[in-house]
Amino acid sequence: MEIIRFSDIRPEPWRNGGGVTRELASHPKAASAQDGAWDWRVSIAEVSKAGAFSTFPGMERVITVIDGELLLLTVDGEEHPLEKYRPFRFSGDADSGSALPTGDIRDLNVIARAGVFKGFTSIIELSKKRAHPVFDGQLAILLEGKASVVPGADPDDEPGTPAPEPVDLGRYDAVVGSDRRSPELLGRGFVAVVSIDRVTA
Repeated sequence: MEIIRFSDIRPEPWRNGGGVTRELASHPKAASAQDGAWDWRVSIAEVSKAGAFSTFPGMERVITVIDGELLLLTVDGEEHPLEKYRPFRFSGDADSGSALPTGDIRDLNVIARAGVFKGFTSIIELSKKRAHPVFDGQLAILLEGKASVVPGADPDDEPGTPAPEPVDLGRYDAVVGSDRRSPELLGRGFVAVVSIDRVTA
C-alpha cells in the first residue's frame, strides 16, 4: 500500500510568481515536473495572484478548486466561474488565466496527453461504515475531514489472518490504487478520486 504524504513534497514556484505547485504523481516518474516530458501529472497548486496560466500543448486539463471559494478561469476569452469541488475540463493548448475575486485558492490539477490518456476527477463523501476502495489507475486525495486507509482483503490470506492496522491520512495525502488488495478508505470528509485511463484506439 503506497501513501504519498503531502508534507513531504517540495513546492515548485511558478515562473510568473503567481503561486506554487506540488506534484503528487506523474508518468513516467523520471520526467521532470517542469519540462512537460510526462504523459500525465496530478498536482496541487496554491494560487495567490491573478494572472496567466502556463500552456500545455497537446494536453487536456481538469482543474478543481479544493480550498477557497471561487476561481474565475478565462479560457480563450471566455470566463468560467469555478466553485469549490466542481471539476472543469479544458484544453492545455488554450490561452488561459485566472482572477481571484474571493481571495487565494488551492486547486487540484489533472493533466493528461490528449489521445493517449484521459484524466477524470470525482469528489466523493467518505463514510465511517462503508469503505471506499481505490483501484489500479486511481489516486485518492483527502481534501478535508479525517480518514484512515487499510489494504483490502487478499484471497490468498490464510483464514484467521489478523486484519492490518489502519493508517491515518493527513490533509492532501494521496493513496495510490491497486487491483490487488485495493486500499480502502474510511472516515468523515471529502476525497478527490483521480482516475487516469489509457485511451484505446
